[in-house]
Amino acid sequence: MMKKMSIPTSKTSLVLFLCQIISALDVPLDSKLLEELSQPPTITQQSPKDYIVDPRENIVIQCEAKGKPPPSFSWTRNGTHFDIDKDAQVTMKPNSGTLVINIMNGGKAEAYEGVYQCTARNERGAAISNNIVIRPSRSPLWTKEKLEPNHVREGDSLVLHCRPPVGLPPPIIFWMDNAFQRLPQSERVSQGLNGDLYFSNVQPEDTREDYICYARFNHTQTIQQKQPISVKVFSTKPVTERQPVLLTPTGSTSTKVELRGNVLLLECIAAGLPTPVIRWIKEGGELPANRTFFENFKKTLKIIDVSEADSGNYKCIARNTLGSAHHVISVTVKAAPYWITAPRNLVLSPGEDGTLICRANGNPKPSISWLANGVPIAIAPEDPSRKVDGDTIIFSHVQERSSAVYQCNASNEYGYLLSNAFVNVLAEPPRILTPANKLYQVIADSPALLDCAYFGSPKPEIEWFKGVKGSILRGNEYIFHDNGTLEIPVAQKNSAGTYTCVARNELGKIQNEVQLEIKDPTMIIKQPEYKVIQRYGQVSFECIIKHDSTLLPTITWLKDNDELPDDDRFLVGKDNLTIMNVTDKDDGTYTCIVNTTLDSVSASAVLTVVAAPPTPAIIYARPNPPFDLELTGQLERSIDLSWIPGDENNSPITNFVIEYEDALHEPGVWHYQTEVPGTQTTVHLKLSPYVNYSFRVIAVNKIGRSQPSEPSEQYLTKSASPDENPANVQGIGSEPDNLVITWEPLKGFQSNGPGLQYKVSWRQKDVDDEWTSVIVANVSKYIVSGTPTFVPYEIKVQALNDLGYAPEPSEVIGHSGEDLPMVAPGNVQVHVINSTLAKVHWDPVPLKTVRGHLQGYKVYYWKVQSLSRRSRRHVEQKILTFRGNKTFGMLPGLEPYSSYKLNVRVVNGKGEGPASPDKVFRTPEGVPSSPSFLKITNPTLDSLTLEWGSPTHPNGVLTSYTLKFQPINNTHELGPLVEIRIPANESSLILKNLNYSTRYKFYFNAQTSVGSGSQITEEAVTIMDEAGILRPAVGAGKGYSEILFATSPVMHTVRPTFYKVQPLYPRIRNVTTAAAETYANISWEYEGPDHANFYVEYGVAGSKEDWKKEIVNGSRSFFVLKGLTPGTAYKVRVGAEGLSGFRSSEDVFETGPAMASRQVDIATQGWFIGLMCAVALLILILLIVCFIRRNKGGKYPVKEKEDAHADPEIQPMKEDDGTFGEYSDAEDHKPLKKGSRTPSDRTVKKEDSDDSLVDYGEGVNGQFNEDGSFIGQYSGKKEKEPAEGNESSEAPSPVNAMNSFV
Repeated sequence: MMKKMSIPTSKTSLVLFLCQIISALDVPLDSKLLEELSQPPTITQQSPKDYIVDPRENIVIQCEAKGKPPPSFSWTRNGTHFDIDKDAQVTMKPNSGTLVINIMNGGKAEAYEGVYQCTARNERGAAISNNIVIRPSRSPLWTKEKLEPNHVREGDSLVLHCRPPVGLPPPIIFWMDNAFQRLPQSERVSQGLNGDLYFSNVQPEDTREDYICYARFNHTQTIQQKQPISVKVFSTKPVTERQPVLLTPTGSTSTKVELRGNVLLLECIAAGLPTPVIRWIKEGGELPANRTFFENFKKTLKIIDVSEADSGNYKCIARNTLGSAHHVISVTVKAAPYWITAPRNLVLSPGEDGTLICRANGNPKPSISWLANGVPIAIAPEDPSRKVDGDTIIFSHVQERSSAVYQCNASNEYGYLLSNAFVNVLAEPPRILTPANKLYQVIADSPALLDCAYFGSPKPEIEWFKGVKGSILRGNEYIFHDNGTLEIPVAQKNSAGTYTCVARNELGKIQNEVQLEIKDPTMIIKQPEYKVIQRYGQVSFECIIKHDSTLLPTITWLKDNDELPDDDRFLVGKDNLTIMNVTDKDDGTYTCIVNTTLDSVSASAVLTVVAAPPTPAIIYARPNPPFDLELTGQLERSIDLSWIPGDENNSPITNFVIEYEDALHEPGVWHYQTEVPGTQTTVHLKLSPYVNYSFRVIAVNKIGRSQPSEPSEQYLTKSASPDENPANVQGIGSEPDNLVITWEPLKGFQSNGPGLQYKVSWRQKDVDDEWTSVIVANVSKYIVSGTPTFVPYEIKVQALNDLGYAPEPSEVIGHSGEDLPMVAPGNVQVHVINSTLAKVHWDPVPLKTVRGHLQGYKVYYWKVQSLSRRSRRHVEQKILTFRGNKTFGMLPGLEPYSSYKLNVRVVNGKGEGPASPDKVFRTPEGVPSSPSFLKITNPTLDSLTLEWGSPTHPNGVLTSYTLKFQPINNTHELGPLVEIRIPANESSLILKNLNYSTRYKFYFNAQTSVGSGSQITEEAVTIMDEAGILRPAVGAGKGYSEILFATSPVMHTVRPTFYKVQPLYPRIRNVTTAAAETYANISWEYEGPDHANFYVEYGVAGSKEDWKKEIVNGSRSFFVLKGLTPGTAYKVRVGAEGLSGFRSSEDVFETGPAMASRQVDIATQGWFIGLMCAVALLILILLIVCFIRRNKGGKYPVKEKEDAHADPEIQPMKEDDGTFGEYSDAEDHKPLKKGSRTPSDRTVKKEDSDDSLVDYGEGVNGQFNEDGSFIGQYSGKKEKEPAEGNESSEAPSPVNAMNSFV
């Protein structure tokens, strides 16, 4: 029974729209019916509003329409009637309104420019097309202009203007060179939207003479070329770097207007060195996701499908290392008219009511005007059934003469929309379109759909009867569809028979009979079974079926879901498959599929191929499926199921699994119901209402699961009201003024009956308000509009169907949509804990101003400047988020001795609120980083020069530097550590009084008032002796001379500080001796003051004689004792003059024993004298041969190469006969040809060497081939030399000739 629901009458437009839906007739798309019914004209095809045509081809203006009777066509041009019969160049296609203007046979396209409109008319009305503006395309030539070369300094910006000719449509611009290769573009060089080529800074490689702008006119397929532009870049050293300056657009602000739905293109191109990088932001908002693209190396911002929400200020920022520049583009998005509700065709019966609604939007708001049959409705013939109310035409008690075509025109300054909608008043008796006595065949227990397609005006009522004189069909076992179809959800055997469909209205009645036959389902009563077969044996699978006798089944066998192998061993019988001589590859799953015209069933079995066992073994297999399923004890919510187990196959059955199928909601899908122990063969099952159940049973043992049993008979439970309500009900607003209520809909079998719907109820929490409810279809969402921002709501969703409501649902709390927070946190305070950590406090904002779920607070902080450098540089903001209602947070990672700013913002689910006023705070000093470098230069015998750089991060005011150093001996032992404090303004130091040939290790760090920073270490060695070293000169009262700075690789801006190292205690150590027969070499190591005068004392070991003393010349550290007695032990020690008592420890050595001399003077040996004479004779012979050959004057090597190659183009040509000659020998007394290498007085200049490569090349600039050979040997061109007024000229080389040609 239909449920009646009251509809609020708050809005007349809603009622009118519902009336339109209820009153309008739907005309079936039946070709025979459409041919018989009268219909006003409808435009089906027309040319675009702005129609640009090729002036070389015929113009075709399309206008196609349909109607009954077929419409006639007429045209207007520029608002007046266009008589095509008077123009021989214009024809109209037969049975069409399409115009063809013949341009190819003498017509001129310019003569047919204008605005055209087509009218299609028949006795029921007139439809009109859009205004079609015809314009021929144009591709004019470039204007002649004189282009001066562009002389640009390296690093400057440059703009090459294209200025293409104005065409229709506008051309596509691109830049190429004279080889038709596209010019490469980059962040530095790119083409603007206007076609100009922009250079942010020019480089030497930009020099070229073929910058060519091309304009391609796609409509006429032509390309126009601008004259080449020359660019010459001259270099100046050094190249000055510059901060960014915008080349386009100019100024600080500009405006841009774009239409809704179009593509918004914004461009910023900047000059600067280094090349600036462009970044785009939208002030007060974010760039739209998924619609924003960056092109031309981020110089162009592209937003597709723009809407009014994209209006706003867009800022482009150009930045390089020297600074930044920005430009703000104010974008306004306007909109040409677009449809909200376009008028729709209306088919009415006489006396009915209806409406045409025409609603459009745009910016500015479009105006709506109506026309009737192409005439403004104000001057159209009056119709008493018609009333115009703004964007709506209301029709009351229409008659057949009310048929007409109405046009709605919505227009503003950016365009217009025109839509035709007809009102067709028809008075037609009922017609049934379904063929008479149509036969329907269905399988038992399946749904049956019986068609009764109809038409009539007024809309007929449909009734169904069974049998010729049967009663009208009613009840839950039938479903009646709006299109006249009768549905029998579960067709039984007794459903077969004749059904009569009756359609009636006030103009008549008609009926039609259809036949329904119910067929028995196809079943496999003997399924193929699991087989284990020995290799080379024979196996057979059975597939015995039972089917309706009137249906013809076909049986198909598959292996592993694919066709059977093409093999004679596979034999397919009527109801079996036999495999002969089984092999291992026959292992797999075999499926029997039975198909009829109405249904299909299948069954499968697995074949396992094994080797022949030596002795018979017990075969364990999965159980056979249960059979003989029986349903008993049928109740509304329960039933009993029993069955007979199949064979266990040597493995006891452990349990049975029961599954069910719902043929009403999910036919063919089996669901798990329950399972019982293997000893049980009956089960009591709980059922749900409105489910068409069938059951099957599966047996399980240790080997696996059996095949499912045959399904039981079907059992349809009665319908009932729902037992449960939707789960997961939520209320979350998507906009500040709405509440989106969502839930998980019930599944099919949970509906408990037909007509599942949901009752959605809501009311504002903590407000004395009544529940507002609405009943919606089987959906999962409902949107409540017009709610306050972020207020709590009580929500409940209740399920209902045709039999009633589910139990009362529980209430959940939701919230309407959030909006951005209104206020910023106040009383922001900063407590600096140390040089890298600060704590920020703030007062929480009132919860009412959050206008959403409080997610936390965000602290934005950034460094303004470093107090130690006093330099400002842009630092990106850092953001810390503190979840929940926290009122403080820690800011880690700060830089010492710096000035910072911060602000705090509250965050909800919608976004961030306004920022608090910026708070300034400073971090105290910290310890500095290590010095940026430490260099040790100018090593001398006793000094080293140290140079260093200040720390990269001073982290405060530097107070001093500390230098520590110590010597390192050969065994890497460290000597005493010396520490020096150095003023902070020093950058270099000279250490004096160091030991020569000694390695030192240096430790260097900087200090602030807080403490010392990390140190940097370095090692250096003083030199061994003074050979070749300019020692620093000392002048009276002047310190050291400038020679120290000349030898240093580092430029000093401040004179270095000198530091004299306190002398180490003097000592002589490591005295060593190397003795021979009569002499000994004594060496030692000395540590002490410079310019020490050493002496060596020695004597016979063990003797009481006085020490003999030898003075060492200079300050050397070695001495040779001569005149010693062979084979004698000596004692030795080393001392220094002026240092009393300062001597080394004694050392003892022994000279070698005396030996007889066996040395032979080689110079007196005969063999040596003979060898030397032979060498001298050989050298003399070689000199004589070279002298003779040189005086004889053989051919030059180049001539030999010419003879070998025999290339005529590189042979010198004789002047008199044009033949190719050779280079003359020195003895050739013929006159020298023009181009000879010798002057006219036959003297050879000193610089003209006979073997000089200059004579064969192009002066001193000789060239080499890729393989290293000298090109000059074959080039004829030679630099001109003054030779007593004569000039030498030779034939040019092929290379030079080609260069001159190019």
